[in-house]
Amino acid sequence: MAHCLKAIFSGSRPAAPRFRARRPLVLGALLLLGAQDALAQQAVGPTTGLPVPRYVSLKSDHVNLREGPSKDHATKWIYQRAGLPVEITAEYETWRRIRDSEGAEGWVLHSLLSGKRTALVAPWKKDAPPFPLRAEPQDDAKVVAKLAPGVIASVKKCDGSWCRLKGDGYDGYLAQTSLWGVYPGEKVE
Repeated sequence: MAHCLKAIFSGSRPAAPRFRARRPLVLGALLLLGAQDALAQQAVGPTTGLPVPRYVSLKSDHVNLREGPSKDHATKWIYQRAGLPVEITAEYETWRRIRDSEGAEGWVLHSLLSGKRTALVAPWKKDAPPFPLRAEPQDDAKVVAKLAPGVIASVKKCDGSWCRLKGDGYDGYLAQTSLWGVYPGEKVE
């Protein structure tokens, strides 16, 4: 931050001698307060008032990812997987900027998104063996199922370390660090 302030003040004209020592400190403090206000404003979406960023899921099995927030913008990608978790990173009227687990970003209509929480099992470990789903939120608990990397699971709750996942034929716990669709340490009720 100091180097940013230095760059800001290096191009300014010299202050009157009596303000030379205090002026950069006062302006620096004002800039810091402004930055804090900006960060506080970015913490919630201007349209919904909900946290940004936040995870949601795709409501449909046909969702166009667009270059910008309107139907006039070109389609970059078509998602064909209802329930896929995505991260909302910005809001603009009825549009939401999203990012997927592979880092692709673009805009989708808000009506194609659901607040239902889902997660992908370790999508970054595509060739890894299946992950054990536990009966209890403990490393030594009984294994009730094994989930392959990339499986989409409904998130029922997370305590910050473990998440209870439920899907077709399984219900159990997986370490939160093995999921994409929940933040590290996040609690989900």
